[in-house]
Amino acid sequence: MTTLEMLKKAKKAAPSLASAGNETRSLALRLMAEELINETGKILDANKIDIKAAEGRISPVMTDRLRLDEKRIRGMADGILDVAALPDPLSKTISSSVRPNGLEIKKVPVPLGLIAIIYESRPNVTSDAAALCIKSGNACILRGGKEAFNSSFAITCALKKGLERAGLNSDLVFLVEDTTRASSYELMNAVGYVDALIPRGGAGLINACIENAKVPCIQTGTGICHIYVDKDADLSKAVSIVNNAKTSRPSVCNAAECCIVHREIASSFLPLLKEELVDKRIEKGLVPVELRLDEYAGGVISGTPAGECDFDTEFLDYILAVKTVGSTEEAVGHIALHSTHHSESIITENTAEAEKFLNLVDSAAVYWNASTRFTDGGEFGLGCEMGISTQKLHARGPMGLEELTSYKYIIKGNGQIR
Repeated sequence: MTTLEMLKKAKKAAPSLASAGNETRSLALRLMAEELINETGKILDANKIDIKAAEGRISPVMTDRLRLDEKRIRGMADGILDVAALPDPLSKTISSSVRPNGLEIKKVPVPLGLIAIIYESRPNVTSDAAALCIKSGNACILRGGKEAFNSSFAITCALKKGLERAGLNSDLVFLVEDTTRASSYELMNAVGYVDALIPRGGAGLINACIENAKVPCIQTGTGICHIYVDKDADLSKAVSIVNNAKTSRPSVCNAAECCIVHREIASSFLPLLKEELVDKRIEKGLVPVELRLDEYAGGVISGTPAGECDFDTEFLDYILAVKTVGSTEEAVGHIALHSTHHSESIITENTAEAEKFLNLVDSAAVYWNASTRFTDGGEFGLGCEMGISTQKLHARGPMGLEELTSYKYIIKGNGQIR
C-alpha cells in the first residue's frame, strides 16, 4: 500500500476513534498489549532479521537500541497497559464560564486528528506511539527507520489485531512500507491529511522535518544534556549521578553529554570521576568512557583534549565532554550557548545555588541532585511518551496524552444575538 493510500485510510478512520468512549479505547489498548505478547515469537524472528542486516553497519550502542528480547517486548506491553489505565484525556472540561448575556462557554479537549511520527531504529517507539495516539483519540501513521522495519512491521501487525478485536478500525494505525527518504518527505508535505508531525531521532532527522515540513511539526529529541557539579556538591553523590546519566544507556536523548565542574573542587572531583567512568569500567571489562577535557581539566586528569565541536555534539556513545567553570552563572552561560534545551542538572548541597540554576536554565527539564535519565514519560507518570519536546509552543518535555490533544469551545445559548 502506498503512503498516500495509508494517509487517506487513516484520515477517514480518525473520526470513528474520536467519537469512541474511553472504555472502548482502553479496551483496545489492553487487547493490543495482549497481542504483543501473543506475537512475541514472530516479533523476535523479525528482529533477528534486522539485527543481522545491521551487523557492521551501526555501532554496538545503536544495535542495543534495535535489539528486542522477551523482556523488552513485555516492557512494551506493560507500557501500553500503563497508558490504558491513565485517566481519559478527552472527558474533562478545561474551563467553563457563563457570560453576562447568558452564553455558557466550555473549553474541552479534542484529539489532534491524524498524527504522523517519523522515528529511527527503536522498535519500541512503534508501540509507544500507537498506544498514546489511540488513548488520546488520534489515528497515527508511523514511519520507522529502515534498520528496524521488520521488527516494527511485526509489532504493527500485532497492534492491528488488538484494534480489530476491540471492534475498532485497524486503519487507525499504519506503518509506512516505503523506507526511502521519499516517504518521510511525503509525510512532511501531507497537507490536508496530517494534523501534526512528530520527528523522534537525531539532529539530522529533526532538522530535516523543521526545514521541510509544510504540516505542523513538533521539535523533539536531540539531547545535549549537562550535569553541573557545584563547589558545594556531595562528591560521592555527584560521581554516582554522572555515572548513571552517562553509562546506564548512552544511546538515548536524556543521557548526559557534558559534565561541568566548578574549579574549586575539580582537583578533588575529577580523579574520582575518572576512576569511576574509566578505571573501574576497564577493570570490569566494560567500555570505558572517553573523557574529552577542556584545558583546565586536562591539567588535573588524563584524557582527550576537547575539540572545537565537542561541547556541541550529542555523542550517543561512551564519550563525555568536561568543562570547568568558576561559578554557577558561568555554568548557566555555557549551557545557554551549547544546550539543546532538553535536560540539565545541578549537583549541590547549596540551596541558593540550586535555586539559581533551576530558575535560570531554560530547558524542558531541570534537575537538582538527580540524573537527567529521569526525563521520560514513564518516569514522569505519563505511561510512556511520544518524544521529548525541546520547543515551547504547544508541548514541552515528555509528550504524553494531554500533549496529543487540542481543544475547542462549546457555546450554548438561548437566542442571543450580537
